[in-house]
Amino acid sequence: MTAGMSRAQKRVLGALAVAASWSVVFVGAAQPAAADTQAKQWYLGAMQAEEMWKVTTGEGIKVAVIDTGVNSSTPSLQGQVLKGVDVTGEPGDETDDYHGHGTTMAELIAGTGKGGGLKGLAPGAKIIPVRMSDADLMKKRSTVFSDSADAIRAAADSDAQIISMSFGSEAREVSEHKAVEYAESKGKLFLSSVGNDGDGRNVRSYPGAYVEAVGVASADRDGKVSNYSSHSDAVDIASPGSDVPGWCDNSFKSYCDGDGGTSAATAIASASAALVWSLHPDWTANQVLNVLFDTAGRDWKKGETSKYLGHGLIRPSMNVLKGKGDPGAPDISPLTKERTTGAAESSKPEAAASASAQAAKNGAEDEKTVAAEETKSSGDKSQLGLILGVAAVVVVLGGVAYAVVRRRKAA
Repeated sequence: MTAGMSRAQKRVLGALAVAASWSVVFVGAAQPAAADTQAKQWYLGAMQAEEMWKVTTGEGIKVAVIDTGVNSSTPSLQGQVLKGVDVTGEPGDETDDYHGHGTTMAELIAGTGKGGGLKGLAPGAKIIPVRMSDADLMKKRSTVFSDSADAIRAAADSDAQIISMSFGSEAREVSEHKAVEYAESKGKLFLSSVGNDGDGRNVRSYPGAYVEAVGVASADRDGKVSNYSSHSDAVDIASPGSDVPGWCDNSFKSYCDGDGGTSAATAIASASAALVWSLHPDWTANQVLNVLFDTAGRDWKKGETSKYLGHGLIRPSMNVLKGKGDPGAPDISPLTKERTTGAAESSKPEAAASASAQAAKNGAEDEKTVAAEETKSSGDKSQLGLILGVAAVVVVLGGVAYAVVRRRKAA
């Protein structure tokens, strides 16, 4: 479920300049005085969660969690989980979490904290679970074919405004990419983890590396890139991921310490988006994302990106508490800089047909898409060496290819 711990004697990331650390970009409140598990959620204080909750808790926003399922009966999730979809074909349904990972992600987003469980950053939001297969489930069925594309499309067809996917694979799949494009055409904000493979081969993780997806990296409590967080121009933003507890397994008897990894970072980033969108329900996904990028904590020029932190450290409080952030044009994607169909227009038959045609075209022009992804960010600027230092990372991700058995795992 989570990345391995950092390795001793590895080169660690140099300290970020003042503007990009949690302790400076937030007027940090005290750690939440709750059960032990909640007290370990250090980022709630750093991100001024209690103050934001006086303004919004994410009410009115639905988040589709594509994962191993979501156990709706944990104390923290009772009443928080709506009807979802199961694409695995296995016994049970989307509320049967066969791993524990999906339930952790859902609690990090919208958990109420009841019973001493994890407190979500957006406890007023609701969860739509979409259960897909992980590597072990596919191995059990002796199959190498991923159902991630089906899961993404199911999430896109749901009532969710935000799709959070803490899964990844090094295999680039045309059907999966088309599904991500489809989600964009439906006006969804799609976030996915960039992976925990930085000190290994540092391979790209899909779907997070598709240009239409928001690639989320993990940061620690000091505002540094987590030791294991993969780095490339696929990174769009960084969110807390280090030292984030989660369910130990699918018995749901206890929480375990450790690194939540880019999985947890993606869930927390999704919750951040829910808070902003709840406060501005008339905004599009593009505008919500524009504001998250605009208000991110960084000490480099706005508009430039880092291979480690993307636009910087996510800071929803800058908009929720201070009203900062430029939403920009409602129909221009801050990821591709191209016009998007948007939720309202996508419901029209002619718009849906146009989106479908565009997706097919993009699939056929795969090489061009690769080139676009290579230019997703402005690259590794010369000053970033001084700002970021060098990261040491831990191997986590594998993948599923069409005919090559690789493992698709939670990030």
